[in-house]
Amino acid sequence: MASATPAETGFLHPKTVISGAQMLFVAFGALVLVPLLTGLDPSVALFTAGLGTLVFHGITRKSVPVFLASSFAFIAPIHVSVQQWGVEATLGGLMAAGVAYILLSLLVKIYGANILHRILPPIVVGPVIMVIGLALAPVAVNMALGKTGDGSAELFPYGQAIAVSMLALLVTLGLAVFGRGFYKLLSILGGVVAGYLLALLLGMVDFGAVTQSAWVAVPNFTFPQFHWAAILFMIPVAIAPAIEHLGDMIAIGQITGKNYIKKPGLHRTLLGDGLATSTAALFGGPPNTTYSEVTGAVMITRSFNPMIMIWAAIIAILLAFAGKLGGVLQTIPTPVMGGIMTLLFGSIAVVGMNTLTRAHLDLTAPRNLCIASLILVFGIGGMQMGGGMFMLQGVGLAAIVGILLNLILPGAPAIPGATPAEATADNQH
Repeated sequence: MASATPAETGFLHPKTVISGAQMLFVAFGALVLVPLLTGLDPSVALFTAGLGTLVFHGITRKSVPVFLASSFAFIAPIHVSVQQWGVEATLGGLMAAGVAYILLSLLVKIYGANILHRILPPIVVGPVIMVIGLALAPVAVNMALGKTGDGSAELFPYGQAIAVSMLALLVTLGLAVFGRGFYKLLSILGGVVAGYLLALLLGMVDFGAVTQSAWVAVPNFTFPQFHWAAILFMIPVAIAPAIEHLGDMIAIGQITGKNYIKKPGLHRTLLGDGLATSTAALFGGPPNTTYSEVTGAVMITRSFNPMIMIWAAIIAILLAFAGKLGGVLQTIPTPVMGGIMTLLFGSIAVVGMNTLTRAHLDLTAPRNLCIASLILVFGIGGMQMGGGMFMLQGVGLAAIVGILLNLILPGAPAIPGATPAEATADNQH
């Protein structure tokens, strides 16, 4: 399919508006999954995804065809943080994670993109991503079985729950593996719809939230509070999405034939991501990140015009005020989410494994073995250090330990300015 000419894709051209709605449709399932799993408001997530995308395009001068929405990397940390410090303190931590992005963008501007490979080489990033994927595996299984996330109470009978969760899982898996073209991008949305329809037939859906919702309603905005423990816990989590962001910029550049690392520059795209994340947290939404589903849709549809993503953002903001839609999203039973989470969390862990594999690291080398082992055990095992307001634990502690070990142990990565290949080679020693 040939790309449209500029005249055909003006901002107010109907084709641009329809293409924007299509991009939002592709991202919709994954976009609302994160708030539904973490207890945040899906309507607020729609609003902040749209607002964050507009912020990103303002920083990058409407030059990159990307849409920003809820980041999967923060699911486990948000879940833990909300339980320990509450929603408001968690949002304060997420704002701080956005500031960490901004500081990374400053480092990239000063030292170049290769500073990321010095601070965050594959031997650190791979295990951290694995921790993010595996930390909440028991929560996914409990929800799939019809229980609360901690397994303390049964919400639905086992037979109904396992039927719904496995159907949602199988449909998601089937679309992801056997789907072609546009349908492949709708795997999560397809799984949610299939699981929801079966739950509806089994009488598992409570429409109370829908009947109580107005047709038009202001999203339930929640504003952050700042708690040092939540901030210290959340900041290191920004590591994995920052590296993912670099990969996304390279991928979308390969699709469009442009080098976004040079223009508008990785420092600008990171800055846009950081400001979008902090802005989202300011209103009560999950952190923003560039979406691989949308990147895939760009590749299939050849929709290279950034104005399309701006329309997707505008439509997302408008949908956030559709009170009935927010009510419907809140009726999705937990087994539907649990079934999809079993695949989602496992796939995130596999991405971490793939990061190590592609770097051709010798994981039996003492240096690499120590770094990877401690990241995994500290992160998955729930190691804690400090106390009171200054306590580090989970993935945040694991990330900091990995960064420090990587910089301290002999065979540290190459100095800033070295090529990524050189940095990787140093990590193999």
